[in-house]
Amino acid sequence: MNAGKNYLSAGEMTLPTLYFYMSVLFLIAGSLWLSALRKYREYVFKIHWLMLCLIYCKSLSLIFHGVNYHFIATDGSHIEAWAVLFYITHLLKGALLFITIVLVGSGWVFVRPILSDRDKRIFVIIIPLQVLANIAQIILEETEEGQQQYDTWKQVFVLVDLLCCGAILFPIIGSIRHLQEAAETDGKAAMNLAKLKLFRHFYVMIVCYIYFTRIIVYLLKITVPFQYQWLDELFRELATFTLFVVTGYKFRPKSSNPYLQLGQDDDDDEQMDLVLTESGALDSIARVAGKPSIGVGLSKRESSHDYD
Repeated sequence: MNAGKNYLSAGEMTLPTLYFYMSVLFLIAGSLWLSALRKYREYVFKIHWLMLCLIYCKSLSLIFHGVNYHFIATDGSHIEAWAVLFYITHLLKGALLFITIVLVGSGWVFVRPILSDRDKRIFVIIIPLQVLANIAQIILEETEEGQQQYDTWKQVFVLVDLLCCGAILFPIIGSIRHLQEAAETDGKAAMNLAKLKLFRHFYVMIVCYIYFTRIIVYLLKITVPFQYQWLDELFRELATFTLFVVTGYKFRPKSSNPYLQLGQDDDDDEQMDLVLTESGALDSIARVAGKPSIGVGLSKRESSHDYD
């Protein structure tokens, strides 16, 4: 039975408060991330700003969801404006989440400056599927559980969601394979191995997130008493928050980040090659002018060997 004038079930009464607190938590995390982007501006890439948009979009989605549940609890029905705002931010959040995971997993900016054709094909497949999964989830929330339409859309949501979760793993596996080959062929084995280690951690983290939010949370939902059904939402949101925090920490814009160190090393190598080329050109000009000097030539050779 409902307590007082609360129209929500016993297992849903805590949801408005839960969504409000989680929204504030994501908002604080987004503010901290924004301050980090401003502090280390010279190490910031476009993917970092995309992460910031994802955090704020997640916070807005939660607060709109909480307001929607609040009106359901007090009036017995939701306000359409708040419901539409929640659906829009929910769709954007879902798309941004999978886009960010695919971009980070493919090594865009950090490993490769452009996306491969395979990664682009994954984008073409995964984005429409993720939009379809979010639409199915919205329809599930608006449909009674006993209706035939509910069972159909539930099957669609589960199938499409699993396809999306499987598809986002392929770019990460491709980046790991790319780094393994690079560590064996070029001269930056230590740096590539450090990047390889982080990508493996990211892969394990994504697999654990998918396993926890799709299986463990579902098992929790069907096993706990009905008055504690809000726990599955709590653990799902905490798992998402943990994913955001750990991913942000591993890919933070800082000079000590191995991803950024690799880019700086490449720039140093290009500058070194330029110096060697200019040194060789000057040496050739001096010889053509007919004024070679043993001392000068020797000093140039020594300076060239210093760069080797």
